[in-house]
Amino acid sequence: MLLRKYMSLLGVGSAQIDLILKKDIISPGDSVHGKFLIKGGTVAQELQMIECALVMVDMKTEREDVLDKVVIDVETRIQPDGDDVVPFTFRLPSNVPPSNKNISYHFKTKLVFKQGIESWDEDMIKVVKG
Repeated sequence: MLLRKYMSLLGVGSAQIDLILKKDIISPGDSVHGKFLIKGGTVAQELQMIECALVMVDMKTEREDVLDKVVIDVETRIQPDGDDVVPFTFRLPSNVPPSNKNISYHFKTKLVFKQGIESWDEDMIKVVKG
């Protein structure tokens, strides 16, 4: 048991997060709805928060800019092999340019624990003119 605890502190067998969106094609100013699915690892872990950032990528320069971020305080204990669901709502800024061959967007989600390595997820979205 002690070995599994130390392994989870290093990120091996720790809880994982997955952002599940109702739709991934969105217009500027629209609300995005979905849920975070948190899958427990091999040992119980104390979850502190979920951070989810909207990132715009300039494909020419490979520059990433965080346009907006949502932080959800979720102080709870994630049980081994358990599933937890946290609702997600986000309003896309109205001034973002549409996706094209030079601009792409994704949500970068981070699961932050009181102890241990953070867990990451990335989900691509397409921004289209409304």
